[in-house]
Amino acid sequence: MSNSIGIYIHVPYCRSKCPYCDFFSMRGNDSEYKNYTAILKEKIIYWSKRIDKTVDTIYIGGGTPSLIGDKNLVDIINSIKNYFTIDKNSEITVEVNPESAKHLSFENLRSVGVNRISIGLQSANKTELKKLGRIHSHKDAVDTIYLSKNAGIENISLDIMLGISEQTSESLKNTLEFCVESGIKHISSYILKLEENTFYYKNKDRYNFPDDETTSDFYLETVDFLNKSGFNQYEISNFAVKGYESKHNLKYWNLDNYLGIGPAAHSFIDGKRFYYNRSIEDFKNDIIIDEGSGGNKEEYIMLKLRLKKGLNIGEYEKAFGKLPKDFFKKIELYTNSGFTEYKNDYLSFTPKGFLVSNNIISDLI
Repeated sequence: MSNSIGIYIHVPYCRSKCPYCDFFSMRGNDSEYKNYTAILKEKIIYWSKRIDKTVDTIYIGGGTPSLIGDKNLVDIINSIKNYFTIDKNSEITVEVNPESAKHLSFENLRSVGVNRISIGLQSANKTELKKLGRIHSHKDAVDTIYLSKNAGIENISLDIMLGISEQTSESLKNTLEFCVESGIKHISSYILKLEENTFYYKNKDRYNFPDDETTSDFYLETVDFLNKSGFNQYEISNFAVKGYESKHNLKYWNLDNYLGIGPAAHSFIDGKRFYYNRSIEDFKNDIIIDEGSGGNKEEYIMLKLRLKKGLNIGEYEKAFGKLPKDFFKKIELYTNSGFTEYKNDYLSFTPKGFLVSNNIISDLI
């Protein structure tokens, strides 16, 4: 088993709940942020006594981590550094909301090793931001990118969304151009999914969401535009300037070790999966849900095929044994239909194939 590990820290606080969001989050105040940071530090010590692995990625996500302020964030990162062995080339990411970023000292974050910022842009268009319930402005996003770069943090990622209410091909292009012209290194482009228990899902008839065909066109336009702009697609929703792929997120898709600390955070360590409930109280009381073993052959295929590079057939068969002849017949069918490619022993999806990847993967496994 690998002797390196990534650590994910979940910060569950937001100033307001976005209508599309199904992540575990809530409102909080300065006192609660401080108390939660103290709980996190206790859990970091707890896990440091149980895991003897070198940390090479740290990712603080949420929620809105920037909301709790740089002092608390620095405390969390320093705690990890004090109790775990940290690789000198580790990637340390903090998620930032443009509205709360104006209150952060990016210099303080840089001083403890933060070298990657992930900004929740979602759209560069005022109307779409309002529809999404986002409370930041276009200027806030511009300022956040500037503040990060000015502090010496050049590795910046922007999150954007496809399939937003009222979105058009033109408004999407405006967002993509903003991303590219901002000189950032990474873009995560997610298709909006109406999750149950969200405001959007309960009120979907009140919004003018693009239909599936239009959203699919938006995805293909995004892939084409970003590839032509020097952002290589390396995963179904992720694009990066060469060398700036998210090392932490690659752990999820490559079945590498990662430890999730916080309510709703998931872990995969030495083939075992477990997670915390969506409850701060349960998290505080060390209630952990055991999911059993992970990384079986079906999961291996599913996760590897999320990557643009795809599934290496030779590596798979070395780990799990020969694939049936029927598998290769299906590959031939999907490749002839333009959904997959099979060359140099790698099976991978085309952009068109990524749009129906869940159905094809279900058929293959």
